Amino acid sequence: MCPLARSLAACLFVVAPPAAACDTALMLAIDVSQSVDVAEYRLQVDGMADALGAPEIVDAMVEGQVAIAVMQWSGSERQELSIPWTRIAGPADAAALSERARGLERAFVMSDTAPGDAIAFALTAFPQVADCRRRVLDISGDGTPNAGADVGAARRAAERAGVTINAIAIEGMGLAITNFYDRSVISTDGFVVTARGHRDYPGAIRRKILRELSVIFG
Repeated sequence: MCPLARSLAACLFVVAPPAAACDTALMLAIDVSQSVDVAEYRLQVDGMADALGAPEIVDAMVEGQVAIAVMQWSGSERQELSIPWTRIAGPADAAALSERARGLERAFVMSDTAPGDAIAFALTAFPQVADCRRRVLDISGDGTPNAGADVGAARRAAERAGVTINAIAIEGMGLAITNFYDRSVISTDGFVVTARGHRDYPGAIRRKILRELSVIFG
């Protein structure tokens, strides 16, 4: 075999480098129940999109080859996976995800509040990202349940499945929503960030995602 032929043959057997492992699968679940008006919905969506495009969050997502999904939730049987799992392999993926999040149309109106059902629905999506080292449900809400499945049972199911539940509690006055999410929604390894009204939500979700992904950097 001539040297050129040997060289071409060798090229056929070059093995591509393995894809980087997925560190975190993060499901962002936003509340679109009746208590959330049009302006408040827009604050949530724009805040989420801005956070996903923030340079420090983009760096963390790319470093960890993170998978992101977005769901909207409200009452019983009112959940939608609005953005399916998206792997962030580079800045272009993050930019496309941010743009898609900003353009989300509201899935439900005039509906109750059922966080237990939201958790149960989210759990059905995590088997699709079984290769990710950590699985996190990031649920936001501005009210306590008035419909749907038992929240405690849903939380225990998440813990058995190895899914961490964190939360953003969107407060009106006081800390009633924060206390509810702290006692009844987050998993034992989870945490709550308080947003002082929907206008504080953009800053809250940015802080929260950074905290959730900070383990990537050790």
